[in-house]
Amino acid sequence: MLKDITIGQYLVGNSFLHKLDPRTKIIGVLLYMIALFTVNNFIGMGAMIVVSAFFVLLSQIPLNYFLKGLKPIVLIVMLTVVLQIFMTPGEVLWQWGFLKITDMGLRQAGFMGTRLVLLVSITSILTLTTTPIALTDGIESLLKPFQKIGVPAHELAMMMTIALRFIPTLIEETEKIMQAQAARGADFESGNLMERGKAMIPLLVPLFLSAFKRADELAIAMEARCYHGGENRTRLKPLQYTAKDRVALLALLLMLALAWATRMV
Repeated sequence: MLKDITIGQYLVGNSFLHKLDPRTKIIGVLLYMIALFTVNNFIGMGAMIVVSAFFVLLSQIPLNYFLKGLKPIVLIVMLTVVLQIFMTPGEVLWQWGFLKITDMGLRQAGFMGTRLVLLVSITSILTLTTTPIALTDGIESLLKPFQKIGVPAHELAMMMTIALRFIPTLIEETEKIMQAQAARGADFESGNLMERGKAMIPLLVPLFLSAFKRADELAIAMEARCYHGGENRTRLKPLQYTAKDRVALLALLLMLALAWATRMV
């Protein structure tokens, strides 16, 4: 399942989304999230699903690869749905002891489960179509106006991007540790969910040690190259908005306006 995590990975491509300015994509993700939490009915949520499917088509990401990235969140989505069904008050449709299913519970479960899937989907599309360097430059450029009030734009952008790019590395490291411990007799597959969770505990110590070691090596490498943050640094490929970016931003703003409009339906 760890190999199915696609957040933080970049997939080489030549699609419309790959060619967009990273700032456009970051703003687009933020607008999409706002629109997603704005809609409050099935018409609006259906429209957001259609928009997500359209983004997947634009990205030209293989559908099986994209769906593979949703597997790790299945358990979280199921837990969220179950909690919403049984914990949300409303008109009781079915009851057995203290367990009861309400109309609002079913509605909230559907909305929250769909929102979680769509949030992970849109975030995956961002990282799959944007290189780490472009993502860093885009975040830094968007945060630059806040430097006037003391916000370290470059440092924040660098930290967020390094954290995102470390996800595939840590996944690979976890797989290696699991294989090494399985060769020594560890069992991660049999037993119930609680027993499997306990079997994962021995992975934490070597995984944390490996993460700290990699962080230390990265810090030494940056210091050896006289890295001093964003001061007087230039870029090989400066960011530049094009006509495609303007069209994309207008379409995203229209999407947000339509999301607000569906609240009136």
